Amino acid sequence: MPLVRIDVNQGRGTEELRGLSQGIHDAIVAEYGIPERDYFHIVTEYPRGQIVAQDAGLGFERTPDVVMIQIFTQSGRSQQAKQSLFSAIAMALGKVGVAGEDVFIGYVENSAGDWSFGFGRAQYVTGELAAPQK
Repeated sequence: MPLVRIDVNQGRGTEELRGLSQGIHDAIVAEYGIPERDYFHIVTEYPRGQIVAQDAGLGFERTPDVVMIQIFTQSGRSQQAKQSLFSAIAMALGKVGVAGEDVFIGYVENSAGDWSFGFGRAQYVTGELAAPQK
């Protein structure tokens, strides 16, 4: 059950934002085999200039159309699985017009006890939800 934050500069339409979110979700479903309804995304737009994403020494520049993605999920997946996910997300976003250099992903792992889906309970710990299988 990943939680995904998507940060972009203002200027995209509603359908384009929906396409970004859906493309990322479809990649996660395909690569990790999560249920389709495990769809938890936060899309935030910022005035131009509030997202800074410079070259990290790789020799390319990003455009103002950069898409900053943070994926919060349970630990345990292999580096190969993560790399496959990153690639699938870049491919999905390419289909909606996002250049590869404008796909920036941060991946944050945690444990089953770090999630509460409501009522102040850690449902993976209480047994109300089965912990996802890797």
